[in-house]
Amino acid sequence: MAEATARLRLEGIQKSFPGIKALDDVSFSVMPGEVHGLLGENGAGKSTMLNILSAVFAANAGRILIDGTPVNLTDPKSARAAGIAMIHQELQLIPALTVAQNIFLGRPLSKAGGLLVDRRAQEARARAILADLDPAIEPSRPVSELKVAQQQIVEIARALLDDARIIAMDEPTSSLTPPEFDNLAALIEKLAGQGKSIIYVSHKMNEVFRVCDRATVLRDGRFVTTVTIAETSEAEIIARMVGRDVQTEGHVSHATDEVALSVSDLGDGRLISGAGFTLHKGEVLGVAGLVGSGRTEMLRLVAGIDRASTGTIVKDGRTCHFRSPRDAIHAGIGLVPEERKKDGIVRDRSVASNIALPCMETFSSFGLIRRKALRKEATALMEQMHLRPPDVDRAIGLFSGGNQQKAIIGRWLAADVDILLFDEPTRGIDIGAKSEIYELIETLAAAGKAIVVVSSEMTEILRVSDRVVVMREGRIAATLSGDEITEGRIAAHAIPQSKARAPQEPPQPQEAHHD
Repeated sequence: MAEATARLRLEGIQKSFPGIKALDDVSFSVMPGEVHGLLGENGAGKSTMLNILSAVFAANAGRILIDGTPVNLTDPKSARAAGIAMIHQELQLIPALTVAQNIFLGRPLSKAGGLLVDRRAQEARARAILADLDPAIEPSRPVSELKVAQQQIVEIARALLDDARIIAMDEPTSSLTPPEFDNLAALIEKLAGQGKSIIYVSHKMNEVFRVCDRATVLRDGRFVTTVTIAETSEAEIIARMVGRDVQTEGHVSHATDEVALSVSDLGDGRLISGAGFTLHKGEVLGVAGLVGSGRTEMLRLVAGIDRASTGTIVKDGRTCHFRSPRDAIHAGIGLVPEERKKDGIVRDRSVASNIALPCMETFSSFGLIRRKALRKEATALMEQMHLRPPDVDRAIGLFSGGNQQKAIIGRWLAADVDILLFDEPTRGIDIGAKSEIYELIETLAAAGKAIVVVSSEMTEILRVSDRVVVMREGRIAATLSGDEITEGRIAAHAIPQSKARAPQEPPQPQEAHHD
């Protein structure tokens, strides 16, 4: 690809914030009709680069060229005028407004000399744009009534309204199911076929290899390499991202015959009905299923967050009745929640304080916290888990998702629980941290902990599990072990029978943000 024909060329981009150099002399190009991955761990500089490209803030040095011509991007409006559009991970839509109103937000079509908004004209124009993306989306419908995948299409429609030639997508599939990703991939291919240049940011290597032509890797704010996807491997890219070889597979079972937890006929009077499973010491039990199958709801019952209406939970031979999470914690059960930032941490408190939350009495005397003892325990745990930066006094909200997850796991080690329930343990975590979480799960299992892992990522379920229970419509549809644990078998059991496809082509379980 000749550099002279690049749709977008970034040259020597530098950006510093107080105490940190976020980007250090980064250069790469994106061609017309190309889908170009921008890859790297959290903190590698991807978001900073996108913010510079969309003119949220300015680079300290370097220049941006579009179709060979240098451009001066002073604010987001100037970036849009230059043909650059951003599709954010957190969608920038107003739920109460209609689809058309969102598409024309900030630049409405007017009538009566500019005094009134011409809603009919807006809806007609929106319908024409959506006809090429998803004609099922009605322009007069409130955005709040749309699925996340449809909301994303509204964002893309807004970009096309500006006739964007460069579309940057930041983690666009974090809340999409696999079928919805298939639709998005087809749309990306269509846009690229129209000559649009797509910058695609994702931690999911299967997506990168599905949609991208080339990819640029950043590490610690520096350019590492640009590769042609068809000529490289996932392992090579990951090694470039993290600066070392990362183990991506190779689960070793530590399961014993000793039963740690037995759940039978569990129900919540709503979705969960007759659910049951057995968990052994040293075992990692995967839980798979579709959106709405009840995976998270079942874990919440076992963790005492929600009250079970039926069923029995037996731990170490003793029947338990959980009226609150505290009861489950006292029984030795800890939950690592799906919504890490919402349910797992107190953002403004230190790592040490977050670790102590379920076992504060361990670190207090006469109602006063023994801060020295707490800090010593937290430091030892976080050294064991390679917290970065290694500062347990720092507010946990300032750490990356992977390091926050390490602190939550450390919390349950400090509380000395022997059963750990992981709900989407690596959602929103980069490749390097994900590998560390997998290794930590293996280490905990080897130490005799009994572990349940709920995950929407099929590769994750296959990577960590000794056995897999598949949920369907609030019940356990199957329990798989050994050679039975395959993507096809899991998918075949996960889909409701009335919706099942032909056996030779089983549908894929969906990824979920929530169950």
